[in-house]
Amino acid sequence: MKGIRVVGGIPLNGEVRIQGSKNAALPLMAAALLNKGTTILYGCPKIADVFAMEEILRLLGAKTAWQKHTLEINTEFVTKTQVDEEQGRKMRSSIILLGSLLGRFGEGAVPQPGGCIIGKRPIDLHLEALKKMGAEILENQGQIFAKTTGLKGCRLKFPFVSVGATQNAVLAAVLAKGTTVLEGCSREPEVYALCDFLKKAGAKIEGAGTSRLLITGVEKLHDVEFHVPKDRIAAGTYLCASAITRGACTLLDAPVEEMGAVLEAYKKMGGQYTCNSGKLTLCSFYADRPLEHLQTQVYPGFPTDLQSVFMAVLSVAKGESKITENIFEDRFKTVSQLQAMGARIELEGNTARILPGYLKGTDVTASELRGGAALLVAGLAAQGETYVKNCSYIERGYEDICRDLSMLGAQIFKD
Repeated sequence: MKGIRVVGGIPLNGEVRIQGSKNAALPLMAAALLNKGTTILYGCPKIADVFAMEEILRLLGAKTAWQKHTLEINTEFVTKTQVDEEQGRKMRSSIILLGSLLGRFGEGAVPQPGGCIIGKRPIDLHLEALKKMGAEILENQGQIFAKTTGLKGCRLKFPFVSVGATQNAVLAAVLAKGTTVLEGCSREPEVYALCDFLKKAGAKIEGAGTSRLLITGVEKLHDVEFHVPKDRIAAGTYLCASAITRGACTLLDAPVEEMGAVLEAYKKMGGQYTCNSGKLTLCSFYADRPLEHLQTQVYPGFPTDLQSVFMAVLSVAKGESKITENIFEDRFKTVSQLQAMGARIELEGNTARILPGYLKGTDVTASELRGGAALLVAGLAAQGETYVKNCSYIERGYEDICRDLSMLGAQIFKD
């Protein structure tokens, strides 16, 4: 996709159904490698990152098939253990394949992970966890090679919370010999979903959803069918689209129980909402208040993935707001593009001061996934027409953001 054109000034109304979660689907697909058989994922999002992970699995020898949003993965005849470099560099999630490959085959190789450029994202925690279980790691010319004569359970405490490192350690531990105790684990819903999936496939995991996981290794996993959770970040994006246009939207299948911090921020901005029978109904007529200090945190705190999208909304609030980014050091890349649209944003270290103002349509460029979504949200409220270039980033996480926003009444068009 080259670009997306947005006509601003139209309050959004109507219903939209929330897609399956990108951040949950990718680890589940990696986990499918652990079972020498068939995995069926229902409600899998058809997004660029999922297609890239599917291609990685196919190149390793897996067979895949789609039926609408159901993805079937058969890994019975997988024999290769080196992840394709081109596909692997497309997303940072490719690193978690290392845990699965080590667990099943005792060896694996992945390229240094890619994805959006929003910070350093060191993978040291991943590699240290695998080493602690008995893996030998070699990094050479942008490739990470790992092998083991047999993974063994261990006790490991993460020095800081990492979603990916937690997932990699879990994937490696389920077929390891003995018991693994992981402390300081991520409590993100996507980690819980991975543990739930693995338990349904025969893994023995205690403590899912907490910061301490106890995993007793098993000899093998079995076939499993699993529903991919709904995407809390996509839901938060459409909540922001409602808020910035002062609209009234209903999000079908929104994972409300995972959106506590987001809904709290929305309420502080003046938004109102009700939850009933899987529907999140938003009334954003008065969602124009500033936020005194919004800080990104690990779950259950406010998600870093929605920081830039909320910044777009706060740029037209009636008062001064402040946002502090505590997760990724380069997540203010979109600020310059919002400023080009008229946003009054001042940066000092990892904190943004957002002054009241208005937005005007212009040409802007997406430089990462969530920042691209933020520019589209800003365009919904801008005077005139906004053209967002480099929208392939957005396709990495949103199945069809133009379709979804159009269903809510937006005038938005793909090139």
